[in-house]
Amino acid sequence: MVNLVAAQRPLLQGLMKMAGVQPHAVEIEPGTTMNFWVPRETIEKPKKGEKIIEKEALKKPSKPVVVLVHGFAAEGIVTWQFQVGALTKKYSVYIPDLLFFGGSITDEADRSPTFQAQCLATGLAKLGVDKCVLVGFSYGGMVSFKVAELYPNLVQAMVVSGSILAMTDSINETNLNRLGVSSSSELLLPNSVKGLKALLSVATYKKLWFPSCLYKDFLEVMFANRKERAELLEGLLISNKDPTVPNFPQRVHLLWGEDDQIFNVELAHNMKEQLGADHVTFQGIKKAGHLVHLERPCAYNRCLKQFLASLHADEQFTPS
Repeated sequence: MVNLVAAQRPLLQGLMKMAGVQPHAVEIEPGTTMNFWVPRETIEKPKKGEKIIEKEALKKPSKPVVVLVHGFAAEGIVTWQFQVGALTKKYSVYIPDLLFFGGSITDEADRSPTFQAQCLATGLAKLGVDKCVLVGFSYGGMVSFKVAELYPNLVQAMVVSGSILAMTDSINETNLNRLGVSSSSELLLPNSVKGLKALLSVATYKKLWFPSCLYKDFLEVMFANRKERAELLEGLLISNKDPTVPNFPQRVHLLWGEDDQIFNVELAHNMKEQLGADHVTFQGIKKAGHLVHLERPCAYNRCLKQFLASLHADEQFTPS
């Protein structure tokens, strides 16, 4: 029987190409490859009979760069399918697949967000990106914070949705108890239709209905590399004694679904206070949960574009 989710993938990829991005694999180091969707205009077509060499096949982006960093449940273009087309006219949009998502792989044992951040920054550098705005969702938000901390000259500003600075023991325990699950893997790596329904029920404001066969198809396609992804979740946890709050020089915009049950609005406000800077702002979107960018894409895109435009006005956002 045809997997309906897998069957839709070529359609989604076609829509992304129509929006002006196309896939490109970047070797970060031997044994580690990260897939990106990159602006079509940055890839030079080889002349007839000419062999493609990665360094010669790429041009620097000509517009301000926005990097969309996905969360834990799906790869880049699935997560950001409603944002790419809204941004590509004015911005050079890059959509990475973090390691163990969308074909990105490594033979390294490191599963920390720091390693993901290092690989992402290296990949962007190889793609000719010197400066960018990071837009991070959930797990991608934690990776984005780490990129901004480690590479402040790369990151001009950040938009973060449904995320936190770091997953401490106390935040993890509080969240698990509130959501009624024993581990992050139980929630974020479901292995049954019941588990996937439970995940979607806490991730969305409105309760969604799909036929059971579609849930099964989604499980088959979107939850590969289970062992490695479980290790990524373990790699997030840090002791309450260890966290330090970085001093981010960049503007940080927290763009939240007001009914987010996974990382609620209270956590966002606490994070704003922790960061303690005038250049950290919060904006809530009503009638939206954790998957705010998918539930209310028009509202999300409007808020995102307003923030990006404000960077232009302040002359903080320039081509890479």
